[in-house]
Amino acid sequence: MSSPGGNVPTLRRSIRSRLLLLALLPLGVVLPLLLAAFAYWGGSTLDSLLVAKVRSDLAIAHGYFERVSDAVGRTVVGLAESERLARTLQQPWRQRESDVAALLASTQGEQKLDFLHFNDVERSRLAAREWPVVAAALAGQARTSTEVFTAPQLFVISPALAERARTPLIPTPNARSDQREVDLRGLVIHAAAPVYDASGQLLGVLEGGVLLNKNLDFIDRLNAIVYPDGALPFGSAGTATLFLDDVRIATNVRLFAGERAIGTRVSAAVHDTVLGQGRTWLDRAFVVRDWYVSAYQPLTDSHERRIGMLYVGFLEGPFATLQHHAIGGVAGLFALVMLIAGFFALIWARRVFRPIEKMHATMTAIEQGEADARIGEITSQDELGIVAAHFDRMLDTLQAQAHSLKRWGESLDAKVAERTAALEQAVADLKAAQSQVVMNEKLAAIGQLTAGVAHEINNPIAVIQGNLDVLRDLLGPQAEPVAPEIKLIHEQVQRIRLIVAKLLQFARPQDYVGYLEPVEPAQLIQDSLLLVRHLLHRSQVAIEQHLDSSRHITCNRNELQQVLINLLVNALQAMPEGGVLRIVCEDWDADDMPVGIRLAIADTGPGIAPADQEQLFKPFYTAKKPGGNGLGLWVSKNLIERYGGRLTVESTPGKGAEFSVWLRFEPLV
Repeated sequence: MSSPGGNVPTLRRSIRSRLLLLALLPLGVVLPLLLAAFAYWGGSTLDSLLVAKVRSDLAIAHGYFERVSDAVGRTVVGLAESERLARTLQQPWRQRESDVAALLASTQGEQKLDFLHFNDVERSRLAAREWPVVAAALAGQARTSTEVFTAPQLFVISPALAERARTPLIPTPNARSDQREVDLRGLVIHAAAPVYDASGQLLGVLEGGVLLNKNLDFIDRLNAIVYPDGALPFGSAGTATLFLDDVRIATNVRLFAGERAIGTRVSAAVHDTVLGQGRTWLDRAFVVRDWYVSAYQPLTDSHERRIGMLYVGFLEGPFATLQHHAIGGVAGLFALVMLIAGFFALIWARRVFRPIEKMHATMTAIEQGEADARIGEITSQDELGIVAAHFDRMLDTLQAQAHSLKRWGESLDAKVAERTAALEQAVADLKAAQSQVVMNEKLAAIGQLTAGVAHEINNPIAVIQGNLDVLRDLLGPQAEPVAPEIKLIHEQVQRIRLIVAKLLQFARPQDYVGYLEPVEPAQLIQDSLLLVRHLLHRSQVAIEQHLDSSRHITCNRNELQQVLINLLVNALQAMPEGGVLRIVCEDWDADDMPVGIRLAIADTGPGIAPADQEQLFKPFYTAKKPGGNGLGLWVSKNLIERYGGRLTVESTPGKGAEFSVWLRFEPLV
C-alpha cells in the first residue's frame, strides 16, 4: 500500500528498509550481544579481581596486626623472663620499687608500649577477675589478646590514655545511626606474663599493652605495608582502619582535607554482617564519603566476643571509570562498524532499489486512479528489468479487461440491487406475518379457553354464594362467632368473580373497563399476604416488610392485588428450600417532585439469567418455570402500563431477583 502522503513508501514497508535490515541484521544482533557479553563478563571479571585483590590486602593487614600483637607479647615475656628484672625484684623493698619503676619506664619507652607495670600475686589475682590474660599468667602461661578497656580502667592506668581514647562520634552519610555523642572506651593489645624468682617461686605478673585508639603510627605503617606507592593503578588510593565495634578509632581515611575520619561509623549492612554475624565482608561499601572496594574482618577478645574490625580497601571510582571507558569504546566501535556497513549496503543495493521504487510508484499511481501509468524503460537487464517489462504488458491487458468488466458489472449490479431489495422486503413481510399469525392463534386459543373456564367457574360460584346467603339467614345471630370467616368467604367469592371477569377481560379486553378508586398500598400488601399464606405455611420463608410510604394511589384495587399476588407467588416459587421475602413500599419522586410510589417484591432465590430477563415480559415465555403458562408477568405488565406505570426487574444470577411496580398517583389518560 502507498503512504497517505504520496508515492514515497513508508520506512516500515519499503524494500529499501528491508534490504538494509537484511544486510545489517547480523551485525545489529551479533554485535550488541557481544557488547552485552563483554560488559557482563568484563564487569564480573573485574569485580572478581578486585575482590581477590582486597582479600589479599586483608590477609597482609591481618598478618601485620598479628605481628604487632606478638611483638607486644614478646616484649612483655622478654622483660618478665629477664635476669635484670629478677635482680631488681630481689632488692630491698624501698630501692626495689624505684628501680622497678625505672626499668619498666625505660622498657616502655624503648618498645613503644603505652603501659607496662608489675603486679604482685595478690593484686594480680584481683586483676585476673577482669582479664583472662592475667589469669593465664597466674597459671604460668604468657598470653596476648585484644581487649576493650573502659574509661575508668584506662584512667587508673593513665589519665592521658583515657583522654586519648575519648572519641567524639561524627555522623556521616549512610552511617549506622547511634544516639551516643562520644565513645570513651579503648581498644588495647593486652599482654601478660608470669615473673618468677631464681627458685621458681611466682612473684607476680608483668602486664603491658598498646592503646590502638588514635595510634596513627600503627595505622599508617599498616597502610604503607598493604598499599605501598604504586601498588594501585589508575589513581586509586588505599586505606586502612581499626574499629572499636563500628567506630573508627585509627584510620587514614580523610573526612576533610587533613582531618582523619576518626569517630565516624560504618553502614548498618557492614555492622550486621561483620559484627552481627561474624563474617568477613568482601564487597563494595560506602566509606565516609565515597565507595571503596572493602574488606572488613571481625576482631575478637579473649572471651571470643566480637569487639571491633580490621579494615582495608581502595577507591572503586577509578576502576569503575576504566570499565565504563572500555565499554564506551567498544560501543563506539560497534556504532562505527554499523555506519560503515550501512553506507556500503546502501550503495550496493541502489541498483535494486531503483526498479522496485519505479514499480511501487506505478502501482501507487494506478491505485489513485491513473490507469495509464506505466513503469517505462528500465536500464538494468537483470530479473527486475524483465519483471518490469512483463508488469507493463500485464497492466495493458488488465486495463482492457477492466473496461469490459466494468460495463458488465454495472448492468449486473443494477439487477442484483433490484432483486435484493425485493427479496429483503418479501422476507420481512413474511416474518411479520408469521409472527402475527402465531400470536393471533395463541391469543385466540387462550380467549376460547378463558371464556369456557369463566363459564364453568361462574356456575359453582353462584351455588357457593347462594348457599352462603342461606347459611347466614338460617344461622341468624348464631353466625356472629364466625362472622369474620363468613365475610372472608364472601370477599373471596367476589374475588373469584373478579378473576373470572379478568379472564374474560383478557379474552375480550375491549369489553371491560377497570373501576378506579383510592388505594392504600400498605393495606393492599397485607391483604395479598393473607391470600398467599397457604404457600407461606408450606415453605421456610421469612418475610421482611419495609413499608415507608403513606401515599395513596388511584387504581383498580383488584387489578393491583392480582399483580402483587402474581409477584408474591413467583417469589415464593423461586425459594422452594426457604429464604427471605422482602416487600418494599416507598415514595417515588423525580426532579424533587412527588410522582407516586414504588412497590418491590424481592427474593433470595437463584436469580434470573440476563438472557431470560430480556424475554421475561413476553407472552407464553415461562423461563423453564414448572407449571407456568408464560402469561402472568405479561398480564401484570399490561395492567400496570394501563395506569401509566411500569414493571421492572433487577436480578443477579445466584443473588435473587427484585420486581418493582412503579405507580403514579393518578393514571395517565
